[in-house]
Amino acid sequence: MTAPATSALAPVAAAQTAPATMRRDPPDLWPEHARKLYEHLVGLYGTEDVLPTLAASWIGHQRSVNTQKSYARGFKVFEEFTREHGAHPMAVKFVLADTFRMYLETTPTWVRVKGGRRGEMARTGKPYSEASRANALSAASSFFTYLDKVSDDGVKNPFDAVQRPVLDPDYSPTRGYTEEEWTKLLFTARDHHRVAAYRKRAYALLLLLYTCCLRIDSLLNARVKDLGYDKGHPVLLLKEVKGGGRKKKPIPPVAWDALQDYLNGRTSGLLFCTASGGPLDEPAVWRLLQSLARRAGLPPRGPHGTKGDAITHALAKKDARPDKVQRWADHKDSRTTQRYNRRKELLDDSPGYALATDLAGTLEHGTD
Repeated sequence: MTAPATSALAPVAAAQTAPATMRRDPPDLWPEHARKLYEHLVGLYGTEDVLPTLAASWIGHQRSVNTQKSYARGFKVFEEFTREHGAHPMAVKFVLADTFRMYLETTPTWVRVKGGRRGEMARTGKPYSEASRANALSAASSFFTYLDKVSDDGVKNPFDAVQRPVLDPDYSPTRGYTEEEWTKLLFTARDHHRVAAYRKRAYALLLLLYTCCLRIDSLLNARVKDLGYDKGHPVLLLKEVKGGGRKKKPIPPVAWDALQDYLNGRTSGLLFCTASGGPLDEPAVWRLLQSLARRAGLPPRGPHGTKGDAITHALAKKDARPDKVQRWADHKDSRTTQRYNRRKELLDDSPGYALATDLAGTLEHGTD
């Protein structure tokens, strides 16, 4: 498969103004998810095609690690679709782009084959969720928007007229834990693993996620050197929060003590890592939380609901300050924070409970 004629998009050869030993290839400077996408696409299209370089540059252009990861995942879905339909991703027009929307609504997803070979996958899963479909369409659209910016001649975005799934920002399919359930989960993490090092890591990780209101990707990218003090407070300097930028997160004493117990004097490397010192990835944290939840007798779930629980519980506290909770949650818009509050109100504080109580009394005693 060859790339379409896109001479205006072709990378220009670097000027030979520096010795070869001093030059660095662009992939050396790309963030992790850009490099991974580049390697994936090179394996399919080779180095002569401009797609791998442009796609990786587009991923590197995104500010937050979360967006880079999300868009790279969505783009792979789009690229696989175009390849199955005999088209180059950069040559897609509206009709095929709209077909991609319908494809996402019905096509089974890839799932691991139980009892199969290591890494064996099959398309036997449920079709893509509304959130996954929205992500894939947004990723593809963002890619074409980027092409338009870097092209001298301009590139029409074929996804401009493609309808996206309507997502309710106030709805979450993830079941929230109560504060009592969170306490039970933390007790389980602290006390119920036969290997002490794993107990300490699980306990410290959960406490930091919950009490610092962190995203799991931000915490897994943090390093020991990012710990420090500011005005007497132990802090974690997050280099990547949602939307980019830096922020100091104060670490409460109970979380700080658990973290120091886990680190055991370690002063370098990733804050949370494997026993061999390698990166601890999100799938490993998912498996950890699923296991802990089962042991605690709680509904299994992953780490992404943790931040929502923390915000909901903080907003429910007496004399809670929504503006402080918003800053703690790293939200630029107060409406984002209030969504968590409304989710709780729709459940625990539903006016329907009071109506039903009065109605039940009337129905029980009659109208006499």
